Order: sequence, then C-alpha cells, then structure tokens
Amino acid sequence: MHLTDPQQLLAQSELIYSSEAVATEIVRLSKEITRTLEHSRPVVICVMGGGVVFAGQLLTQLLFPLELDHVHASRYQNATVGKTLSWKSLPKLDLSGRTVLLVDDILDEGVTLKEIQDKCLALGALKVFSAVLIEKKLEHAKPIKADFVGLEVPNCYVFGYGMDVYGWWRNLPAIYALNLE
Repeated sequence: MHLTDPQQLLAQSELIYSSEAVATEIVRLSKEITRTLEHSRPVVICVMGGGVVFAGQLLTQLLFPLELDHVHASRYQNATVGKTLSWKSLPKLDLSGRTVLLVDDILDEGVTLKEIQDKCLALGALKVFSAVLIEKKLEHAKPIKADFVGLEVPNCYVFGYGMDVYGWWRNLPAIYALNLE
C-alpha cells in the first residue's frame, strides 16, 4: 500500500464512531458546556488545525454570548514524535480576567494541550477549561485532564472529524482507526 493514497488508507481502516454517534456526542457536550459556562461570557479558543471541524459543529449549539479566537501550536513539525512546542499563532483577544474554553479534536498525550492551557493562564486568563471530541485511552497518566470529553478511543491511530492520516481525511464526518496490517 502506498501510504499517501487516501482511498487506500480509508479502505484499510475501521469505522470506530459513525457520523450519527459523533453528532449525538456533540449535542451532549454542548449541553454540559452550556450548564458550566453560559454565564461566564467565555473566550472559546479553537486549537488549529484539528480542532476546527469539532469547534465549528460545537459552536452552533452554544447559545450563549462568547468570543471566538484560535491558537496554532505544534510539537510535530512533520515528524511522528513531538519535541519542543512551536507557536504559529497565539490568541489575538485579551484573555486578562477571562474564562477560556479550549476546543480541540483529540487528547492524546496531552502535552500540547497542557502547554496551551499554561500559555492562556500566563496571558491572564482567570480559568481555562478544555473540551475534546476524542480522548485516547493510554496506560500512563497525562499532564492534563480535559473538562469536557466526548468519545474515547483505544490507543490506536484515529482520523476523521478534524484528525488527519498522512494529511488526508480531516473532512470525514465519522471517526476511523487506521489498520496497517
């Protein structure tokens, strides 16, 4: 298999969560987030680029005043193992004294999300919450626990709904697991 053939990648993958299951979970998350944040007028910060699909769907269901911003930070720089965090874009809004909600696609190792949380606090945020569509179950502790978690996946490579596989398939409305066997 040629690893960059997107059709072959999809054909060799297993559906983990259908688009209906994902949509149902986003509705549940939106209700939970609303109960917690509806009176705080938060700054919602989308973690680019994976968080954009989840954030776009979630935001339409958060029917309370909020401001939207984004961050773009990466540890991977086209490698499979992360090193130092590289900031491509910091929040543009003033976070001083504000409640922040970070929205990301997946909580994997948690290092990047923790550093983004720490940066928001350093920029003056009063409180920083995090919402992730997917949490990967790992055998070891993570440096951050998301406040709002959608679906859980085993420790495998997943893609779709904002998460890519070799740069492809962020646009899928469901979650798949890559099977290289």
